[in-house]
Amino acid sequence: MTQISLKSSHIYLENELVKTVFNDINYAYVKYLKDKKRLLITPVSSQWFVKMYEPTQFLLKSRNLKGDRTLAIREILIDNDLDTNDRNLEFEIIEKTKLIKVFIK
Repeated sequence: MTQISLKSSHIYLENELVKTVFNDINYAYVKYLKDKKRLLITPVSSQWFVKMYEPTQFLLKSRNLKGDRTLAIREILIDNDLDTNDRNLEFEIIEKTKLIKVFIK
């Protein structure tokens, strides 16, 4: 089963998830919705996302030869007073719009 985890203030995305959502795109838009306690992540190719959320652009850093990637979200964690402890995170994928909703408090 695919996992998303928080490690050292980075969101870790496993290879299968990266392939499904990002394919060959190396940048993601990220927006934290404080009222819903959700982190929204989508490829920079999602123009609708920019119009709706005014997101921040992040580099998807390669982590290993399998193709796992990470997003450095320390700033989001600190700005929103979120728990920075390493852990697995619950998430939902909307494949039609290539959107990942990560539940984070």
